[in-house]
Amino acid sequence: MRTVKACVRLARALLHIASGCCTIWLAFPRLSAQQKEERISAWSIELLGLVAINLIVRGVPASAGPVLLAANHISWLDITALHAARFCRFVSKADIKRWPVVGMLASGAGTLFIERASRRDAMRVVHDMRERLVQGDVIGIFPEGTTSDGTQLLPFHANLFQAAIAADVAVQPVAVQFIDQASGQISFAPCYVGDDTLLVSVWRTLCADGLAVVVTFGEPQRSQGRNRREWALAIRQAVEDLRV
Repeated sequence: MRTVKACVRLARALLHIASGCCTIWLAFPRLSAQQKEERISAWSIELLGLVAINLIVRGVPASAGPVLLAANHISWLDITALHAARFCRFVSKADIKRWPVVGMLASGAGTLFIERASRRDAMRVVHDMRERLVQGDVIGIFPEGTTSDGTQLLPFHANLFQAAIAADVAVQPVAVQFIDQASGQISFAPCYVGDDTLLVSVWRTLCADGLAVVVTFGEPQRSQGRNRREWALAIRQAVEDLRV
């Protein structure tokens, strides 16, 4: 039965992804920025439901930009969960832009792509982030730079915090956790870390029952004269304090 349920969930998710691609191709050119954001959030909420993951939002997400969201990173589902809780324009590694289907969905959601191995490209993205923030956008980053299993935070890279300093905007810490609702314990099913392949992680998630993703928003912080490294440390501690 578990395999059958997983296959049904997969089929529904694939149809939903296909409908998302059609929306980007056919509808997005005619929609305003706000309408696109609303469509993306609604699509993300529905996708979580189709793969049997309950969304639990704690705290108060920023009602409007400009603000930089800084979250921990566990799974390929993190972006979907955050879009469902509060739309934001993500900064993501450039490799994703080249992924079939996923790259198109990410581009359609306004993702800013970065070549992480290039210092020059990092400077370009910081400049682009600043411009977007000045224009009033909500931008999301994963300062760990990679995924973890969710049991502890990795060090936060500070470079992208420079955009918030340059634009003089607040950073809102966000904690993401996947839990088993019956026990309240951390679930490792959606993890995408170590030797996991994307397909293995996806299938493990589809087979799991009673999953929930908890997205907890903390209080936005101003830099208050701190440099990017000091601020990154403070935000990391804030995310740590928000975790279940």
